[in-house]
Formats: sequence, C-alpha cells, structure tokens
Amino acid sequence: MIFFQLKPYYTNAGGRIPPSPQEYPILGLNLLRLLVQNGIAEFPTKLELLSCATLQNPCIEHAVELEQSFLEGAYNRVLSARQTVPHETYVYFMDLLAKTVRCSKKAYDYLSISDARQMLLCFSDQELAEYVKEEHPEREIKRGFAYFQKAKESVPLKEIPSLQLINQTWSYARE
Repeated sequence: MIFFQLKPYYTNAGGRIPPSPQEYPILGLNLLRLLVQNGIAEFPTKLELLSCATLQNPCIEHAVELEQSFLEGAYNRVLSARQTVPHETYVYFMDLLAKTVRCSKKAYDYLSISDARQMLLCFSDQELAEYVKEEHPEREIKRGFAYFQKAKESVPLKEIPSLQLINQTWSYARE
C-alpha cells in the first residue's frame, strides 16, 4: 500500500521536489511483491513505465533478473539471489520466493538427500533436516532419502451433461 501512496511523488512531482534515496528500493520492492504474489503478467507492464535510467538501477535490475530466472525455470538462481540483494529490505521477499521455489512435493515422491540438498540449496544435511522439520513436517528423511507425501488425488469432476445443456439452451432461444 505504501508504494501506491508514494507513486505520485515519484512520477508526478518531477523536478519540483528532490529525489528520494528510497525511490529505487521501493520500486524494486514493488516488483518483488508482484513476483511473490504471482503477478507475473503485470510485471512487464510495470517495467514499461520505468525510464531506461531507472531500469539500470541495481534494485530494479535485481527484480528483473529474478523474473527472468522464474520464467526460465532457473530456480537455483532465484534461491542464490538472496545472497546478492541490493538492499536489506529485499531479504523478506527473497525468503518468500525461496518458499515458493522450494515446493518440490508436487514434482517428486522422493529424492536422495544429496539431490534434495542441491535442489533446495542447503549447504549441509543438517540444514536440510532443519528446513524439512520447520517448513514441511509432512516430509520425512530416512535411509538416505527425502520422502514427500503424495498430494491427495483430486476429486473426479462431475460429468457435465453437455448435450442436455445445449438442447435446453436451444429451447430457451426458441421461446
């Protein structure tokens, strides 16, 4: 919400007030917010509103690189980007993005501990065990593997009586 309150000062004030040192970090945080909230479609639109000079700021470049990594499926770059945040306030969003990226239970029934460590960018077995215990208690680590509970099978959808629906629609149209 703060971004929307500050936006008029950044866009409409022009040269009437001195530039804020917090402008670029706040613009970058807004872009990170879009990534966290799955606003990938909105992201390019927001970038088009920024000047070339603004796009070259490290705070903005960081968010753009993250978005590109997401689109490419290079999740290891997303996870490692936490180490190079341009502003300390970015860490919160980077942690949220890490949780999003680390959701592997849909893709795998189990992984070897070394593969799980590599995929989740954990530096030790201990760190992996702590992550699993804190974030995903439904997972288990035993006999050299990380096991993920299978996602519950989705309930089969009811069959839609399409022919009956079409006939009803035609009868309504005739009346």
